[in-house]
Amino acid sequence: QVKLLVTQTDFCLPNLECEFKNIGIKYQVDYIENNAKLVDSHQIKHSPTIFVDNKLVFRYQPTPAQLKAFFNIY
Repeated sequence: QVKLLVTQTDFCLPNLECEFKNIGIKYQVDYIENNAKLVDSHQIKHSPTIFVDNKLVFRYQPTPAQLKAFFNIY
């Protein structure tokens, strides 16, 4: 399960969604404003933040190459 945790005004969300669609990875979008416990427990200070199987894997917007490498897509 991939979760994109972003602010409601995050300007990079459309680009990030496009990257995930291009590599064929399903994801869900959730908002920092609705997840105070998650933000506090992981000390999240920036958007976007990406979780995979409830583990924080990126604290920034990864490049397409970084996403492909993480998900082993060539």
